[in-house]
Amino acid sequence: MKVALCGVWHVHAGGYAKTAKEFSDVIGVWEADSERKANFAEKHEIPAFDTFEDLLASDAEGVIVCASTDMHADLMVRIADAGKHIFTEKVLTLTDEDADRVADAVKRNNVKFVISYPWKKNAGVITLKNMVDADEIGVINFFRFRNCHSGSSANWLPKHFYNAKECGGGAMIDLGAHGMYLTDWFCGEPVTYKSVFTNACINEDANVINVDRVEDNAVTVMGFANGCIAINETGFVSKHYPCVLEIGGSTGSLMWYGGDTIIKRTEAGVEEIKVDESVATLSPLKQFLTTDDILPGYGIEEAKRLTHMMVEAYK
Repeated sequence: MKVALCGVWHVHAGGYAKTAKEFSDVIGVWEADSERKANFAEKHEIPAFDTFEDLLASDAEGVIVCASTDMHADLMVRIADAGKHIFTEKVLTLTDEDADRVADAVKRNNVKFVISYPWKKNAGVITLKNMVDADEIGVINFFRFRNCHSGSSANWLPKHFYNAKECGGGAMIDLGAHGMYLTDWFCGEPVTYKSVFTNACINEDANVINVDRVEDNAVTVMGFANGCIAINETGFVSKHYPCVLEIGGSTGSLMWYGGDTIIKRTEAGVEEIKVDESVATLSPLKQFLTTDDILPGYGIEEAKRLTHMMVEAYK
C-alpha cells in the first residue's frame, strides 16, 4: 500500500512512520505546523507535502492520521471523501456529532478504517478475554484497569499535550483511552459515569507548560445496567507502577500485572495461569498496512463508542 502521514502531532507518529516504512511505501507527510513537519520529514527521510490538498491529490491509498485530536473530524471526512483508507490514533473525535460525521464518510465511501487500540492485540489481555468468555469466573461484576506513566512528573511529554483545545483534556482522554476501550470490550456500554480529575504533578517545569491545567491524575468509575462497576485509572505522575487489570466475577477473579502470569482465584483455590503468547495478534497498524481482513474490534463503531465514553467521562 502507498501511504501518507497526516499530521505528526502525536508522540506515536515517529513509531508509526518507522512501521509504515517497513511494510508499505510512504510517499509523504503533511502537518499543519510547518516547522514540525520539516523536522519530522528530515528525521524520517519522508517527502513533505506543501498542503493538505496535495496529500488528498496524491496517489496515496491509505492515510495514517496523527494530527491533533481537534482536527481529526474535518481531516478524516475529507480523506474518506477522497477515497483513501484511514488509520487513526485514538481518540476518534472530541464530540459524538463529529464521530458521526467521520463514520458517515467512512461508510459512504466504503474505505477501510482502523483505530489504534494496541492493548486489544496483547497476549495477556486476549488470554484474560478468552477466560472470561469461557465462563471461568462467571458473570463479570467488577473491572479495573490502571495504566499510568511519568510523562508529567519526569517532564517528557511535549508541551502541546497540555493544550486543552488540541487534546480535549489531559491524562484521561490520552492515556486513559486504553482503559475505556478495554472496559467496552469486556463489559459493554456503561450507563453512568463519575470522574475525579486532579493535578498532582510536583515537577514545576512540567507545571509551567501545563498552562491549561489539564488533569494529570484521573479516575473514571462507570456503572452498567446489570450492576457491574468498572474503574479506569490513569495519570502522568506515577513512576514504577505496573499495569493492573483486575476482573471480578460471580464465581471467581482474575488479576494480571502486565507480566506472563495471571492469578486466578475460584472455589478450587489459587492458580497461576501462564499467558498464552500464541494468541497475540498483529498490531492495528500492521493489520491496516498488510491486510483487508481486519480483526473485529478496531472499526468505526468501536471508535465512536470510545468518543462517547470520553464525552461522558468529561461531563
